[in-house]
Amino acid sequence: MKLWWLRPIASALVPALVLALAACGRGEDPAPAPAGTPAPAAPAEAPAAGAAATPALDDVIERTPRYVVGISYPQEAKKYPGLAVELDRYAQAAREELLQAAAAAGEGTGGTLYDLSLEFRMLAETPRLVAVAADGSSYTGGAHGNPLVARFVWLPAQERLLQAGELIPDEAGWRDVSGYVREALYAALSQRIDAEELEPAERSQILRTGGQMIDEGSAPAADKFDLFEPVLTADGRIEALRFVFPPYQVGPYADGTQSVLVPAEVLLPHVAADYRDLFATAPAAAPTV
Repeated sequence: MKLWWLRPIASALVPALVLALAACGRGEDPAPAPAGTPAPAAPAEAPAAGAAATPALDDVIERTPRYVVGISYPQEAKKYPGLAVELDRYAQAAREELLQAAAAAGEGTGGTLYDLSLEFRMLAETPRLVAVAADGSSYTGGAHGNPLVARFVWLPAQERLLQAGELIPDEAGWRDVSGYVREALYAALSQRIDAEELEPAERSQILRTGGQMIDEGSAPAADKFDLFEPVLTADGRIEALRFVFPPYQVGPYADGTQSVLVPAEVLLPHVAADYRDLFATAPAAAPTV
């Protein structure tokens, strides 16, 4: 189930369900719904002492006079308890931030209606890796919502997340990735500017400011590339990684989330030995620096 919520009730783009919930919350002033989702049924056997229970990953719909929350999960993720914990942790952190903002605003009706919309989607699932995307927004005041963008690449055999810094552990590798990504982002920026047919002075200014954001947001460091999606061949090997950049990282909020597809031949010369067999065979040519 996909749930997307937009804060302005009068907007023509707001889903009918959110409109109905918001109108009900403001007009009839019902008692606030209990925070959190309904507790799942007790398992047949209690977990061993000290073991954390696996999150149910049930879809969430919450509505009070002050806020609306919608969270959806892919059913396939429930097969991976450790991954379920990571997804639940991310969702609960976003929800807690929203609840804190709502609590600070008070429980009365009227005023700002805060909202959280978050969708988790399966991107890939093989015996060797599972990838999930999280996208959404959280409105807690201001001109627009705060973007929520996360990516999770899970290694089932090792029961842990794969981190960018583990995948490519050397500085030379991130210099190559950074150079490839910057070239693509600069090309996209130039195309957007050309489409707007700006005056030369304005074009130059946008290129300077946009270029600065690109350079800072794609600096050759692992933490600038920690959001990535594996693109797989038919036999389940990685033929490319799509690096994802939330709004504000390599461009203004209006540019939205941006991404660059980096092929295996750019990555493989620098991929750690433990992960090279996850990739499809790369061409012999060396990457361009």
